[in-house]
Amino acid sequence: MRPYILAETNWKAIKKLDVEVAVLPWGATEAHNYHLPYATDNYQIEAIAAEAGKRAWELGTKAMILPNIPFGVNTGQADIDLNINLNPSTQFAILSDVIEVLNRQGILKLILLNGHGGNSFKPLLRELGLKFPKMLLVTTSFFEIVDKSAFFEESGDHADEMETSLMLHLRPDLVLPLEEAGLGKERKSRIKGIREGWAWSERKWSMVTVDTGIGNPKKATKEKGEKFFAAIAQKLAGLITDIAQTEIENRYED
Repeated sequence: MRPYILAETNWKAIKKLDVEVAVLPWGATEAHNYHLPYATDNYQIEAIAAEAGKRAWELGTKAMILPNIPFGVNTGQADIDLNINLNPSTQFAILSDVIEVLNRQGILKLILLNGHGGNSFKPLLRELGLKFPKMLLVTTSFFEIVDKSAFFEESGDHADEMETSLMLHLRPDLVLPLEEAGLGKERKSRIKGIREGWAWSERKWSMVTVDTGIGNPKKATKEKGEKFFAAIAQKLAGLITDIAQTEIENRYED
C-alpha cells in the first residue's frame, strides 16, 4: 500500500491523515500511432503522479493522488475509431463535483495534473475558482514541466519520440517494435496565421496525420524516457510540496 495513492489506501489510514494537497491526474483514451496503446496518456500521467507523490511524501508532504480520469477532450478525432471524447462541459461537471467534495471536507488545495494535449483546464478553473473562492486550484501539463529538447532530438506532440521513450521506460510490454511505427508526419495548415502559431483552429486529426502520430518516434529509447520521467517527477514533487506549504490567504509576495 502506498499511503499517498487514494486507490490503494484505506479508511483506517485516511481517517488519521490531514491531507494538505490533492492531485488529480487527467489523461485520455486515444490512438497513438501504430505502436503505442490507446491508454498511453493514462499510463504516463498515473506513473508521473505516483512518483511525484512518493517524492513529495518522502519530504514530509501529506499529498493524496486521486484516481486518474481516463477520458479527455478528443473533439477533433471523432472519426478515429474508439477515441473516447469528453466534451469540455462534461469535464467541467466532473471537476466541479470533485472540487465540491474536497472543499466540503477542508482539502482546499488541488493540483490538476494534465496528461493530454487536447485538455484545456484554465477556463474551467477560472469559473470554478469563483464557485469555490476558498480553494487554491492549480493546473500543469506534464509535457510542459521540463524542456523536452534537452532530452529528445525529434519534435512532436503525439506518439512522438518523447511519448514513445516514456512508454519504453514505463510499459515496454505494450510498445510494438519501432519498425512498425509510422513516421508521425504532420500536414501543416494552409492558413498562414495558424501555421505561424498566432492563430488557432482545432486540428482535424485524420486530415493532419495518416498514422495518428505527430512527431517521428524512431529515435526513442528507454534510457531517454527514464531520464525525462525522473526530471518531471522531481520538479512536480517540488510543486506539490511548495503548494502544501503555502498559505492560501498569503500566497503572494509583498
